[in-house]
Amino acid sequence: MIVLTDNDINTGRVQALLAEHAIRPTSQRVQIAAVLFAQPQHLSADLVMSKVNRTRPIVSKATVYNTLNLFAKKGLIREVIIDSGKVFYDSNTDVHHHIYNEDTGMLLDVAADEMVIENLPDIPANTETTGIDVIIRVKNK
Repeated sequence: MIVLTDNDINTGRVQALLAEHAIRPTSQRVQIAAVLFAQPQHLSADLVMSKVNRTRPIVSKATVYNTLNLFAKKGLIREVIIDSGKVFYDSNTDVHHHIYNEDTGMLLDVAADEMVIENLPDIPANTETTGIDVIIRVKNK
């Protein structure tokens, strides 16, 4: 799991992290990475944009979405799709699962070793399993 501090931007650690993942470290990508990796968290694209543009609006919505998709493709973050209208970007790329509260919109991590997944179906010939993502949906009583 990656966690960066404000000082990491000044020392070039964010830029180095992006370069390690074959991502050109533009100033906008560095700002977005700094927001994502400030702490382990689940953020929507709109929340990332709001946090990046807190001081002054300089990063467009298209840039945020394109950067988040690039980061996910390169393995820096995980995309957690709740439904067609709700996507979170998870700064924790370690193997884990999630609990999503439909009433509050909160997404919580569940350690992989807290769940046992058994009796998986046979997968089609000439394919391999690349991962299992579990989202447990809950509502308040």
